[in-house]
Amino acid sequence: MAEVDRRTVLLGGAAAGALAFAPGSARADAGAELAILFDTLFQESLRLRPESATLLGLDKGVNADLRGKLSDESDAGRAAQRTQTQDQLKRLRALDPAKLSATDRINYDTVLYTRESAAGLQKYDFGGGGSSPYVISQQNGAYQSTPSFLDTKHPIDTAGDADAYLARLTAYAGQLDANTARLKHDVAAGVVPPDFLLDKTLTQMGLAHVPADTATVVKSLAARAKAKGLGDRFAADAAKIYTERVLPALDRQIDEVRAVRSRATHDAGVWKLPQGDAFYRTALAASTTTRFTPEEVHTFGLEQAREIVARIEPLLVKAGLTKGTTGERIAALFQQPGQLYPNTDEGKAAAIAFCNDRLAAVRTRLPRVFKRVPSYTFEVRRVPKENEAGASSAFSQAPSLDGSRPGFVYFNLQDSAEWPKFMLPTVIYHEGLPGHQFEGGLALSNTNLPLIRKTIGFSGYAEGWALYAEQVADEIGMYDDDPLGVIGYLKEALFRAQRCVVDTGLHHFKWSREKAMAQFVTELGEAPGFAEREIDRYCANPGQACSYKLGHATFVKLRAAAQAKLGAKYDIKDFHEAVLGCGRVPLEILERVGNEWIASKA
Repeated sequence: MAEVDRRTVLLGGAAAGALAFAPGSARADAGAELAILFDTLFQESLRLRPESATLLGLDKGVNADLRGKLSDESDAGRAAQRTQTQDQLKRLRALDPAKLSATDRINYDTVLYTRESAAGLQKYDFGGGGSSPYVISQQNGAYQSTPSFLDTKHPIDTAGDADAYLARLTAYAGQLDANTARLKHDVAAGVVPPDFLLDKTLTQMGLAHVPADTATVVKSLAARAKAKGLGDRFAADAAKIYTERVLPALDRQIDEVRAVRSRATHDAGVWKLPQGDAFYRTALAASTTTRFTPEEVHTFGLEQAREIVARIEPLLVKAGLTKGTTGERIAALFQQPGQLYPNTDEGKAAAIAFCNDRLAAVRTRLPRVFKRVPSYTFEVRRVPKENEAGASSAFSQAPSLDGSRPGFVYFNLQDSAEWPKFMLPTVIYHEGLPGHQFEGGLALSNTNLPLIRKTIGFSGYAEGWALYAEQVADEIGMYDDDPLGVIGYLKEALFRAQRCVVDTGLHHFKWSREKAMAQFVTELGEAPGFAEREIDRYCANPGQACSYKLGHATFVKLRAAAQAKLGAKYDIKDFHEAVLGCGRVPLEILERVGNEWIASKA
């Protein structure tokens, strides 16, 4: 599979001609109807996902009650999600897209895509309703997501905020029990996580199972309420709720996970599950927003890996590394003097400080290649210790819509040896600027996008852009004084190519966990702990790892086409504005947007 669009179907190609003949007043009326529907759909979705309202800073006014609620994880809550998806699909399909303007058609196709994708995943009566087949794992479940949300996302400014926190803390116990009930349901249906995922889950649950006086969810409220002069009542109330409700629910969940562990096998991929092959294909399509088969993705990953290795080889030789495999020589870079921060809290703090410095440095160069730079603030943080065992190696969280909370880039620093200095800058450019935080910040601040579009995310687009952003960082000179950093940048590109190989290997070709880990260690020189955590992530969330390189290939192919067809008319700032100004879209729609922009400039 040499080209990323081999099996892509462009949405709305036939409608483009029809739009030319649609009267302007008809398009305006259809656009107004679509805007009203979008607002309605967005508000409906917020009602079922109260955490989203808080994350966006929209838990106020008519949605003020959502600040004290959490998502309903029960069977009734899952049924409500399915019903809402089908009802929203019905209303979207009732509109005539041929009457829409070109811009509204992109918005329509994008929102419709999200509901169709959700409906495809909701057909499977197991997991959390998304692309993970497991409701509880080292990466999934309220036991690890809700405490982090309450600690870092729920605001405490007033007594009302603190009371809402207490209400959510009570609801958290209900989420735990709902997850436990769903786990029992899934296991009865033959959906059992692999033993190694359950082992990590139990480890994290053990770290979360602490007395009230040391529990993050209690200490967070106590400290923040005190800082706001709200008194000691909230700390006492939180401790009571935690001790009487949360801990017993966590005990019940731990007991159930232990019971399930006794039935688990070591098979890593979802091929072993009932409907496993069909589920993987659905999850792969949902994450990548392409129509590629697992076999095509696997071949694509191998081809990309060969091309990137050919670029790395001369750089390794130039660095004096001439003996051993590519992976062995990359691994040797980890051991060079000055590359590793001490594996202490002080050393990890120094690594975070270095990352924040890189984030500040790259921001000054962005106007060279972008017309707009988001005004939001961003910062780098360490993953909380209690989540390090199963958390991703690095990830990003968007700022609030109003900018009252900054965007965060998190590094998993469980073992500093996994993060040599030459690897850190590229990850900052990917997760921060000009990657996720840049793209996400522009989407949130884009006044031309309806709110529902600002808050939609697609892994193929987002991860593809972030990987492309690593390339842009190189092109604007962020590695000019850091030759080893260039190797780190290419290593990360190779890492994303190999992800396509190992994800499809695990879930389609029935690779073992050990074979997948060995692929990373041998081909990439990864530390065994890093490789293990990454592979376990793919086992818990199949398909998502493939979205990076497929998305990157789409952006790169569109840019190459623009350069070839526009010649002297080509301006990289204009190109970036075209592919970012449309907001987050499926890769199929990105192809359409890019090609139409090229045609308009030719």
